[in-house]
Amino acid sequence: MSLDTATVRRVAALARIRLEEAEVARLQAELNGILGWIEQLRSVDTEGVEPMAGGAPRGGPTRMPMREDVVTEGNIRELILANAPDREGDFFAVPKVVE
Repeated sequence: MSLDTATVRRVAALARIRLEEAEVARLQAELNGILGWIEQLRSVDTEGVEPMAGGAPRGGPTRMPMREDVVTEGNIRELILANAPDREGDFFAVPKVVE
């Protein structure tokens, strides 16, 4: 499977990636390379291999150890807000992202 330039532009639009005309060919090559890797994976014989739900072996540790839920530091609002590029009162100020 190979993507044409129109499909690359459509994928970029769906992903909300602004693409300059000069970048289309480079992205097309990258996406076609990724699809090539997927085709290689399809050719691997997986007969008799059970599907996995995650990276842990069957019967292995699947849960993270729990720790005590305690506050170790507190009342450091000014120290934390000192890292904010912009703030409104006691809050981080961020640009509006709703369209």
